[in-house]
Amino acid sequence: MKLISYTLGFPPTEMRPGPAQRPWMDSTSDRFAYRCLPLNIANQYGWELLCPCSFEVTWDGGPSPDAMVVEILEDGWPHPTSHFGHGVLTFHVNQIFRTEPGTQLMTTGPMNNPKDGIAALSGIIETDWSHYTFTMNWVMTRAFHPVRFQKGEPFAHIFPVNLAAIEQIKPEFKPYETEENLKESYEAWQDSRNTFNQELEIPDSQARKDKWQKSYFQGLGPDAKPTQKGRHWTKLDVQPWPGSKAKKK
Repeated sequence: MKLISYTLGFPPTEMRPGPAQRPWMDSTSDRFAYRCLPLNIANQYGWELLCPCSFEVTWDGGPSPDAMVVEILEDGWPHPTSHFGHGVLTFHVNQIFRTEPGTQLMTTGPMNNPKDGIAALSGIIETDWSHYTFTMNWVMTRAFHPVRFQKGEPFAHIFPVNLAAIEQIKPEFKPYETEENLKESYEAWQDSRNTFNQELEIPDSQARKDKWQKSYFQGLGPDAKPTQKGRHWTKLDVQPWPGSKAKKK
């Protein structure tokens, strides 16, 4: 599968594969946030678009575009703008993306990377046919609260999706007894987790030494054997854009 970025005669938005690292995850005790494999995988799922300049933005709570003031601190092109009003900050993306037929592009905020006073909006673009560029938008959530973006900081995260596939999925409920071994496996895991949490309160226990259960991270079932249901990932090898910054290891 290919993802093409057509340049428009000027430098495209700088991009990189999503790194697993997050500053707030680094600062957790013993970096325990990295024990959550779903967080790690989501962080890496796709590519980040990087801010072309450093700036600070403040919104006075009003609906008009001029209710937002963007102060450029370190120059770069293009500048983010207040285009739509109502506290919406707009980043322009300097290229046209093209995905293969039947594949679209999800654009959202940096994964698991919250920012105080502003929230990223998400959109899906039909990049399998569109000849349009698009914008990445954030909405301010607090008036008179300055929000700063640094040059090189991610302002968007993109990854492919399939709109037709989601329409074909038929949700349903079933008791867990109806899937072979699911009830037994779940209850064994639940018992193991309860026992582990109880033993965390005991000094010098094995649970205290282990600190956390690693079965999901290692892709192991309740019998401590590798899963046979599907492939297990502990990291993603997302390909970089030509000439882009390398992904952190």
